[in-house]
This record gives sequence, C-alpha cells and structure tokens, in this order.
Amino acid sequence: MNFADIGGVRLEVQRISGAPGRAPLVFLHEGLGSVSMWTHRGQSWPQLVCQATGRGGLVYSRRGYGQSEPVVDVRGTGRLAADYMHREAWEVLPSLLASEGMDSPVLLGHSDGASIALLHASRYPVSAVIAMAPHVTVEEMAIEAISEAARQFESGDLRSRLARHHQDVDGAFWQWNEVWRSREFRNFDIRAECGQITARLLLIQGLDDEYGTMRQLDDIALAAPHARQLRLPACGHSPQRDQPEKTVEAIADFLGNRS
Repeated sequence: MNFADIGGVRLEVQRISGAPGRAPLVFLHEGLGSVSMWTHRGQSWPQLVCQATGRGGLVYSRRGYGQSEPVVDVRGTGRLAADYMHREAWEVLPSLLASEGMDSPVLLGHSDGASIALLHASRYPVSAVIAMAPHVTVEEMAIEAISEAARQFESGDLRSRLARHHQDVDGAFWQWNEVWRSREFRNFDIRAECGQITARLLLIQGLDDEYGTMRQLDDIALAAPHARQLRLPACGHSPQRDQPEKTVEAIADFLGNRS
C-alpha cells in the first residue's frame, strides 16, 4: 500500500507502470469508491485499462475513503460542503498531479469522479477526459437512490460490504450521503463549466443507470459538442462492472495511439 502527502493529508495511491511517452490515466472514483473498489471479480479494472491502452496510471482514494486519512467529525464540523467536488477538482487534484509529476494526464472518472474530472478539465490542461455516469445537475431519481442507500446502510448489508474497502466506513458513507441529500446541494450545476472543456471527451453511461437519466449526457453534449458518447444497454450506474469489456474497448478506441 502506498500513500502521498497532499497538503498535510495522507492519501492512498496506487501507481501502475506503462509505456513512456503517453499521457498516464488518472482514475477518479465514485461517491462511495476507493482504490480497492475499482477491483471487480478479482481483477483490477484500472490495470486492464492501462494494459489495453499501453499507458501508466494513478489510482487514489479521496480523503475519508479507502485507506486515506479519515475526516474528523464527518457528520458535524467535518461535514462536506456542497462544493466538495469543485474543491477536489481545483485544489486537491492539481496538488496531487504536481506531486506525481503529471502535467496533462488523461482523467477517467466514475460518477462523482466523472464530475470532478469535468470540473478539473474546465480549468486545467488534460490530454483527454473519460466521464462514466457523470453528474452535471441533480435529478430527483438520484436523491431517491441515495436515500435508499441510507436505508440499506442502516438496516441492510451495505455497511458490511463497504467495510471491506474503507478504514472508516461510517465516515465514508455519511460524508457522501448527507451532502447529496442536503438542500444546498440541489443547486449543483456544472453545465457552464463543461462548456469550457476543449480536451477530447468521451461520455459513457448505462441506459439502466439508477442515479441519472440520459439528460446528463445531453446537457454535456450541448455544452461541449465535440464530446463522443457511448450509451450502453444492459448497464446500470457502473459501466466498469456491468459492461467491463465494452467499456475498456471503447476507451482504448477513443485514446488510440495518441499521446
């Protein structure tokens, strides 16, 4: 297990080696994700993507997730603010990339991580962005799904399943769940920022996504008409789990042999 110290906060990182000369991939996890949660059925999905594209990679857990430093009093004084994704994209991620010597990587984000990738690319140079199941606005169906997750965490098996991936499972869950259900977060809207993205852009979403409709991709495409899209049937909120082969194939085709 490896760590990086970013602004005095210890973050869990995984580095994947690859051929020199190509921009590395930086993997940005979902709202309840971590380094270990990218692994599915015993396979590291970031490793598969890096192998398919011939690139190196960096995977990290945001603060409060995985084995990264926990957030103190996450339901009180340490509660996430409604602009937490903006802060991650414009403050934490630039510092992490600088510490790793990465000046124009390929960002690959899922869910919250996809939104963070879009926000970062609106201000900082990147070689390309791959956004899986991104959120650019808050839909009612997302709030309903997140409220159901809270019920499963408290009375179902969700807590025990997540506990395998987070040293502070309660902190990891509630910091995400409560900010999304807050009144302030209903105003989350990054469509204008998407209009500032000039880098190559691939959007991937499952047609059965329980956290968002195709309106999310439609809104990004209106703001950034150069975006390429992949809408996957028989796929929910996690293309890397529901359609891993098709998703890797699409990413490899999108990136091609370009640097």
